[in-house]
Amino acid sequence: MLDKKPATGPGEVTLPSHRELYYGGAWHKAISGRKLALTSPATGEDLGAVEDAGAADVERAIAAASAAFKSWRRTKPLERAEMLREIASILRAHAEDLALVDAIDCGNPAREMVGDVRAAAGGMDFFAGLVTEMKGETVPMGPAQLSYSVREPLGVCAKIIPYNHPLMFAAVKTAAPLAAGNTIIVKPCEQAPLSALRFAELIEGILPPGVFNVLPGGRECGAALSGHPGIAKVSLIGSVPTGKAILRAAADTVKPVMLELGGKNAIIVCADADPDKAAAGIVRGMNFTWAGQSCGSTSRAFIHESVYDAVLAKVLEKSKIHKPGIPTDMDCTMGSIVSQEQFDKVMRYIQWGKEDGARLVAGGKRPDDPKLARGFFVEPTIFADVTMKMRIAKEEIFGPVLSVLKWRDEAAMIEEVNAVEYGLTGAVFTRDLVTAHRLAAAIEAGYIWINQASTHFLGAPFGGYKQSGLGREECLAELLAYTQIKNVNVLLEG
Repeated sequence: MLDKKPATGPGEVTLPSHRELYYGGAWHKAISGRKLALTSPATGEDLGAVEDAGAADVERAIAAASAAFKSWRRTKPLERAEMLREIASILRAHAEDLALVDAIDCGNPAREMVGDVRAAAGGMDFFAGLVTEMKGETVPMGPAQLSYSVREPLGVCAKIIPYNHPLMFAAVKTAAPLAAGNTIIVKPCEQAPLSALRFAELIEGILPPGVFNVLPGGRECGAALSGHPGIAKVSLIGSVPTGKAILRAAADTVKPVMLELGGKNAIIVCADADPDKAAAGIVRGMNFTWAGQSCGSTSRAFIHESVYDAVLAKVLEKSKIHKPGIPTDMDCTMGSIVSQEQFDKVMRYIQWGKEDGARLVAGGKRPDDPKLARGFFVEPTIFADVTMKMRIAKEEIFGPVLSVLKWRDEAAMIEEVNAVEYGLTGAVFTRDLVTAHRLAAAIEAGYIWINQASTHFLGAPFGGYKQSGLGREECLAELLAYTQIKNVNVLLEG
């Protein structure tokens, strides 16, 4: 089992010393005695095991979080903000340490994961600064009547997070509910739970016991959290089928749900776009760095026929900067797929792309480097001459597979852009302001870039249309979504 250092690469990894469940300010063994075995997806090394939370553990964690909520909800907002800022400082101080944990556990490059940790710290600071914005209002009722509203926290909230940004989501997705006065139970992904446990170790003692809790586990844990009457709200970043399952589980207790689900996002290149800048946007939007494992990836590039060949040639050239490598190496520009199951899925789609008649112009296979033979690596893969009849153009692959489509008629192109069940992100490259706004309005997605791709901006609401999710995050609306409104009516007569 790997304790400190990876077998390859210069980074030194400090894995969590605790592998148990964390709730009520203490570490606990799973009641069932089950464990989740962990293997590095990039090297095949044994990372040991963590406790596997079941329904009985969920009961105990909710009881601890419920007890903590009674006092945490009454903690002054600015005091809560001070604690969040302290957590942000700890994240920054341990950015490389936490990034290396994620790199070896989920397969993403450590250099990029340092950015994830810093983004999490920025999100903590952002929501700490918004705590006084949870404001109510008054309603005019006449001289003898006062009607006012206040915002109160919901209670115990569950956060179910995915494997593509484990630490960032374990930290930043707790900032808004904690700032609003809720207590939190985080269920990290079963493929890569180590950074969430390491995070819990680092911030232990800052928050009162039971305010922040971590339950590594599988489907039983997620289902128990989603359907439990003691959970006031559940949120997921994950797949559409998982989101639907959570909605069903939450229905019996009529709890609110926040979902950030899948995407089959489009990037549109117009005839007047700068080919070099458009190609850079296509490569950046594809998120090859973390092997395309991003719900926001713009994995369908619609390029106008007049610039199709020029832009495609530049995409092929620019994509060469992404070469699969050992993720703990700070020079690595592209990581691995997270698991054998996901690797097999990606390879199936690549085969289907060939069978359906798409033209493979880059990648489509494991890298030849023998140092990578034990990992789940796939080269940046680009298919040209794709049509919307092909599976690779309609279905989310969640891997490094880009579909390039040619368009001539704008109305027909927009119809194809919107002809999927998803609607998370989209991008437009054009030099014409009118065209940019017209296409941005026509795309059925919740987050649009113009002449850029992939970047997120704190304060700008992020979320999807259609089956890409419910709710908006990374903004004031996320904070308010973790409150409920109480109206108070006062008769001002003796």
